[in-house]
Amino acid sequence: MIYWNADPIAVSVGPLSVHWYGLFFAAAFIVGLQIMGRIFIREGRSTDDLDSLLGFVVVGALVGARLGHCLLYDPVYYLSSPLLILKIWEGGLASHGGVIGILVAVGVYARRSGMRFWWLLDRIAVPAALGGAFIRIGNFMNSEIVGMPTIVPWAVIFERLDPLPRHPVQLYEAAAYLLIFIVLLLAYRVRDLRDRQGLLAGIFLALVFAARFVLEFYKMPQAAYEYGQFLTVGQWLSVPCVLVGFWLLFRAFRGQGQSTKRH
Repeated sequence: MIYWNADPIAVSVGPLSVHWYGLFFAAAFIVGLQIMGRIFIREGRSTDDLDSLLGFVVVGALVGARLGHCLLYDPVYYLSSPLLILKIWEGGLASHGGVIGILVAVGVYARRSGMRFWWLLDRIAVPAALGGAFIRIGNFMNSEIVGMPTIVPWAVIFERLDPLPRHPVQLYEAAAYLLIFIVLLLAYRVRDLRDRQGLLAGIFLALVFAARFVLEFYKMPQAAYEYGQFLTVGQWLSVPCVLVGFWLLFRAFRGQGQSTKRH
């Protein structure tokens, strides 16, 4: 068994504390910005607007993820005291809400900047998968979103929680997202694939949320009302995401998603 008891706080300077989760969350966007910069340069686009794009995506992800957690996983608690929703430093972000927030942010940014929505969304899908891996590693550092008890040799005992050996499901998910990032990166390098509108976004939605659906069977329930249910909240929310992903793939390969040269 692996014993895990990492301090969630990475650095403390006086009253200021920086958590590992926050560092990995920030790293997801910083690395994502670098990848988007390379994509823009490769395709002959100016990188001048990348900082504003980052701002839109960060705000969209945070607002969407926070509202998703509060309204989907513990609605009674947060709706009884709505101001608690603003206490984002206390934790509580939902990936499904984050994806919706990013979709809205990309739509608003595309309209304001004149970029084509699908072109932009397909490119953002590539670093987004890697960002998901970073965030799950942050969850592991925080000993949160833990797995079911198990006796597998690589089980982890999260000493901050209890003495039970558990599936390190955060690392399973991080590994899955890393593989999906590689798939997306390879697909992006094939011009015929990246020029099909919605194809990369479809791969992202189909694979990320299919992995999420499967790995939810190894997770402890995240919402109190999930206990005793056949499927978790995360699984119910993943199903439409997977279906939309397959629809985008079908649309792209049918030729309806073929892009024009004007981006």
